Amino acid sequence: MLKGKAHKFGDNISTDHIAPGRLFHLRTNLPELAKHVLEDADPDFVKKMKTGDFVVGGKNFGLGSSREHAPTIIKLAGVNAVLAKSFARIFFRNAINVGLPVLVCDTDKIDAGDELEVDLSSGTVKNLTKNITINFNPLPDAMVKILNDGGLVEHFKKHGDFDLG
Repeated sequence: MLKGKAHKFGDNISTDHIAPGRLFHLRTNLPELAKHVLEDADPDFVKKMKTGDFVVGGKNFGLGSSREHAPTIIKLAGVNAVLAKSFARIFFRNAINVGLPVLVCDTDKIDAGDELEVDLSSGTVKNLTKNITINFNPLPDAMVKILNDGGLVEHFKKHGDFDLG
């Protein structure tokens, strides 16, 4: 069970919004780059965010370049998961690979500051602020196993192969 506060963003949040291109020189220092996560979408995001909070987007979250830095620094910043109506395919896959849960659901009933509780296995987002439940298709068991292991690299270290059974 994941619990935290929602930080709401709109549609078409790109990888440049997440990991600003002007900070390209920090790509070898991911903890430093994480201090700037999403600042082009909300300059105060890092100041407002607490470990365990959620990023909530609209349609097409993570569009743009295929760099893994974007989901990696979201995770390093302490975000529990990203919820959005839809994701760019490469961002979705990169997020799973780095161990960041990404959930496709209707985010219209979630506002900035709402307290959320997410159950990955049952496919539910409880908006505790509004006392409503939003369902999403649970992630496949293979993806949940990768997430539980901390990402694809950690999964390989633990199992030595694609032991996803």
